[in-house]
Amino acid sequence: MQEQITLTTPALLFSAISLILLAYTNRFLGYAALIRGLHEKFKVDPNELLKGQIANLRKRLYLTKNMQVLGVTSLFLCVGTMFLIFVGEQSVAVWLFGVALVMMIASLGISIYEIQISVKALDLHLSDMEHDAKDK
Repeated sequence: MQEQITLTTPALLFSAISLILLAYTNRFLGYAALIRGLHEKFKVDPNELLKGQIANLRKRLYLTKNMQVLGVTSLFLCVGTMFLIFVGEQSVAVWLFGVALVMMIASLGISIYEIQISVKALDLHLSDMEHDAKDK
């Protein structure tokens, strides 16, 4: 049995995808500010701690880029789905919408992984501060 979808089905994802992309963009801008700050610190004192932070931020930056690309691709495919429904290509539209959903799932999965990396990085900072507090 062939599933039927209407123009409103992919349109329902627009607001969710838009909010997710806004969150990803904010995350990206936060990383950009951190990287610029670290760049200035590194020019003054290129120590090993900063090198580790730079490597961590690079990994998180590329993960965020991949999240954005998958999210935008999902939105693009939703629009393509709507076009195919509009021109009467229902069976192709169903498959394209399925691919759009898979892209969004992948984007969210990368987001979860990136959040775990971010928490580990912040935990290291907290541990370092606790260690410094005990020494004083």
